[in-house]
Amino acid sequence: MVKFALHFKAELENVTDVGPSSEEYEWHFKVKCNNCKEINKNWVGVNQLASNAISGSRGSANFVMHCKFCKREGYAQFDNTSIKPYTIENSGQFSQIVIIDCRGLEFVDFDPRIGFKAKGVKSNIIFNDIDLTLKEDWADYDEEV
Repeated sequence: MVKFALHFKAELENVTDVGPSSEEYEWHFKVKCNNCKEINKNWVGVNQLASNAISGSRGSANFVMHCKFCKREGYAQFDNTSIKPYTIENSGQFSQIVIIDCRGLEFVDFDPRIGFKAKGVKSNIIFNDIDLTLKEDWADYDEEV
């Protein structure tokens, strides 16, 4: 069992925190097989609410993958208690936002995509569907301030 902690870094200004907008958020990773070390060239979507059967077991996991090269199976399970937003106290520093238990595979890259949310400092307004794939900085207007 290997537990991977995903660390996130951002410069927060006028928002208290940023994180996935819901439990249904689709996390996107590049995956490496721990057996043959091959990295899948495609981004894969992983959902913490998904439940997939593990071959030869009565168990299930959030993500199950068969390597295209060596045919080995690997799987990953979110530690749902570890998912937390990135807060303003950590602005400019890396901070853990999730822990994932991986067996037979590892996540080697993360693509945040659309689906993050942030909370305004003064008004507590929620900014939804933030797209973190944009090359420029994210900005929005808080109409309640």
